[in-house]
Amino acid sequence: MDTVYLLAAVVIGLVGGVFLGTRLGRAKGGTGDGAKAAEEEATKLRAAAKAEIESLKKAAEVEGKEAARKHKTDLDEELRGRRTELSKREQSLTEKEREVEKSRREADRRAGDLEKKERSVDGKIKQADVAVEKAEAAQVEARKKLETIAGLSEEQARKKLEDEVRQQALQQAAIEIKKIEEDAHRDATARAKTIVATAIQRFASEFVHERTVAVVPLPSDDLKGRLIGREGRNIRALEAATGIDMIIDDTSEAITISCFNPVRREIARLAISALVADGRIHPTRIEEVVRKAEKEVDKVCKEAGEAAVFDLGIHRVHPELVKMLGKLKFRQSYAQNVLLHSIEVGYLAGLIAGELGANVKLARRAGLLHDIGKAVDHEQEGPHGEVGAQLARRHGESPKVCQAIAAHHGDEGAGTQPASILDHIVAAANSLSAARPGARREQLASYIKRLDDLEAICKRFTGVERAYALMAGREIRVMVMNDQIDDAGAIVMSKEIARAIETEATYPGQVRVVVVRETRASDYAR
Repeated sequence: MDTVYLLAAVVIGLVGGVFLGTRLGRAKGGTGDGAKAAEEEATKLRAAAKAEIESLKKAAEVEGKEAARKHKTDLDEELRGRRTELSKREQSLTEKEREVEKSRREADRRAGDLEKKERSVDGKIKQADVAVEKAEAAQVEARKKLETIAGLSEEQARKKLEDEVRQQALQQAAIEIKKIEEDAHRDATARAKTIVATAIQRFASEFVHERTVAVVPLPSDDLKGRLIGREGRNIRALEAATGIDMIIDDTSEAITISCFNPVRREIARLAISALVADGRIHPTRIEEVVRKAEKEVDKVCKEAGEAAVFDLGIHRVHPELVKMLGKLKFRQSYAQNVLLHSIEVGYLAGLIAGELGANVKLARRAGLLHDIGKAVDHEQEGPHGEVGAQLARRHGESPKVCQAIAAHHGDEGAGTQPASILDHIVAAANSLSAARPGARREQLASYIKRLDDLEAICKRFTGVERAYALMAGREIRVMVMNDQIDDAGAIVMSKEIARAIETEATYPGQVRVVVVRETRASDYAR
């Protein structure tokens, strides 16, 4: 910046000199005194300009030297820093080279040791090979001597020995199994009868059979036409808003609602009853009444769930689980109302847990929530036990309760297997509730087919003479031929038939397999 100022001053001086020279030339044409004065003035200006220029040059030289000195100082400082850094790097590289050299020497030493060990191992392997060859030769010689003495080949002797050992093992195992089963069955039967009898006598509930249709009474048959509407618009609006099928036939003063979803069927029943009572029936009014009925059903579900939770003395249940419990009020399993069944299982599980010294509140909680997966229609795939366990886990239930929910059908060959005492308690309470008279119904054709399948599984075993399904398929009586099956074989056959039924057949509860073998002695009196 100072150099620029210097150049500007020089230019201004030169311009001033030229200007004065011009004025001096013009003044020569005038008087002599004026010209002389102008020349003197120009001389002074030149001298002043030269002096100013010299001063500016000196200042510029001084400034330039100062800048050069400062730049040199910065360069020297940077150079010293780089030399220091290079020195540090050289030291680091030297240390790394030392470490690498040390690692190389260590690797060479280990390689030498390994080579020595390999030579030693090779020597031992050769010795072992020689010993194995000698042992094999001795074994071959001994085998030849045994075959010569026994008169049997090696394969024949091995097979005979295997058959004898297998037969002895089966007989011994059958005897031990029979002894263990008799002791365990005697103790378990007495204990189970006591627990089940105590639980059942302390609790008794009713069951309600729901249907897939509902009948709505009408004050008069004239309302049927109004419910249908012009060109069927009212009935279409009702079916679209509620998801049900309306059956309007010749039945006097009544219409039928058909739907497999009981919650939708209840919403439709409330909505139609409200429309009939109000008298205003048109699509807009239908949608309004259906929305109101949905809120009423949600309220009923919430109140039913809260009542179930309160009756069982369970606390801190998530509101969504309470609402889903209430939905079970409108669902049924065979002839049982699912909510009443869940409450019953909760009570029975608590009673059984009390008899066994387990956690009563935890057993009641798991029993009440064991069928919560049935409240979900088709939103989630999988068995209702697994779906219920996922819902309970998502809403903060403990891992023990979720495991019991998932395993309450595990003893039937599907789903998670019971692993803890709580799982077995809930499964037993569920079986007790389902086994009550009237709790389960099935069609005659499927019932007969199930019995035929059970008998067919038994008859395909060798030695079976006849097989009969008794007690509605809960017991199979198998008659075997005494000349083909002995007592030990009968015990083994009962186990094999039970495993085959578990794998191939579908049945509720459990099936008892009884294998009967009898010995008959006869003679003639002449």
